Amino acid sequence: MPQPALRRMPVYYGYLKQRQEQGVTVISSSTIAEDLNLHPVQVRKDMALTRVVGKPRTGFNVSELINELARLLDYNNLKNAVVVGAGHLGVALINYKGFQGYGLNLMAAFDHDPAKVGTNVGKLVVSPMSDLSQVVKDNKIQIAVITVPQEQAQAVCDQLVAAGIRAIWNFAPIHLHAPESILIQNENIAASLSVLSKRLQDKELQEGLREKAQPS
Repeated sequence: MPQPALRRMPVYYGYLKQRQEQGVTVISSSTIAEDLNLHPVQVRKDMALTRVVGKPRTGFNVSELINELARLLDYNNLKNAVVVGAGHLGVALINYKGFQGYGLNLMAAFDHDPAKVGTNVGKLVVSPMSDLSQVVKDNKIQIAVITVPQEQAQAVCDQLVAAGIRAIWNFAPIHLHAPESILIQNENIAASLSVLSKRLQDKELQEGLREKAQPS
């Protein structure tokens, strides 16, 4: 599946779950496109990647489409994961109750800070980093979430790779170096904020130019 389409699939899934909760049972590609600010042709191309066929002048069965997207995204196969870093961000992620709906089960948390080790975060107890390798191996964990400070991230990444982790969800604002076999998904919050700030600046500039262009 093309990467741009893959990135849109979870968006469709979350949107359709919301519409299902609102009582919607059938939905058209044009409605999806309008609500998600996408082009209808793009939505139809994306839906063609699924095994669900829409009915002319009616649309797609919402329940069938949700189930198919869950299959495509492997949400039905619950994957155990660990969180490294029990600071504010790590705690927020651990306490988020929606991950299991997306196939992710956060089952252990680790931190370097002795003051955090042994504390309760949600249903988890923070463990020392010295336990990481054994926990990963005993539970055959393949995914790790990194929420440590930037200066600690590479060392944590190295430790995770040595323990057998195959995929890393990285929230530290740093480019991690790992073997090509390791999948890394970076979430740079600062970069996203910078993009949002620049878009706001451009929007305000355009609005200002339009106001100046209007006759007094």
